[in-house]
Amino acid sequence: MSRVVLSAKDVDITYRTYLDSAQGLRMRLKSRAATRRFRDIHAVRRLSFDMHEGESIGIIGHNGAGKSTVLLGLAGLVELTNGEVLAKSRPALLGVGAVMNELLSGQRNVEMGCLALGVPKREVDARVDQLITFAGLEEFADVPLRAYSSGMRARLAFTVATAAVPDILLIDEALAVGDKDFHARAVTRLNEIRAAAGAMVIVSHSMSEIQRMCDRVVWMDHGKIVRDGPAEAVVAEYQQSTASLSNRPIN
Repeated sequence: MSRVVLSAKDVDITYRTYLDSAQGLRMRLKSRAATRRFRDIHAVRRLSFDMHEGESIGIIGHNGAGKSTVLLGLAGLVELTNGEVLAKSRPALLGVGAVMNELLSGQRNVEMGCLALGVPKREVDARVDQLITFAGLEEFADVPLRAYSSGMRARLAFTVATAAVPDILLIDEALAVGDKDFHARAVTRLNEIRAAAGAMVIVSHSMSEIQRMCDRVVWMDHGKIVRDGPAEAVVAEYQQSTASLSNRPIN
């Protein structure tokens, strides 16, 4: 068995969301300091799993199951209410909402993003044209990011995040965008990362994608792990469960 590169132990994540006030205008004017109503959402509940070097884990579940929140917790981007995450190195989170500089061109975003990942400047200079081509943005390399479509941004974010081989890569629906050609390039790149002993956690609603990319699947429901096992078996059980729910009569 290869060594453990990430371990989540009894992870709880609770966040607070504020609700719209139901008070009328008179009440709001009467008490400007009125207490805002809120609700605490227990998004992840006592989640535990180990990930080994070179392993690819898919996380599946319905909307609101806690999948994306788990990735934020693993990446250290949200505070854990309880539990701990131990990792060989800081996980790199790749999502469709990846933060880039709106005012810089695509090329400058590639350069700055690669430098932030620790890629030496000499290597960045040598590879920047290749990376722009990989993203399919040759004609838009000098265009400010604010003029990019969501698909172009996603291709750029993926290209930057995978320019170096991360020890641990977290992917949140990032393969759901892009055309067929880019999708094929992205899958090839992820296979290269796996071959270099990088470990990946992938959140996706595409069961075919999960089965193709992952050795193991974690099925979540309402913040808890329902099943954790071989990809084919867990996906089959999940699909059977969702099919049963969709076939229930509506009263």
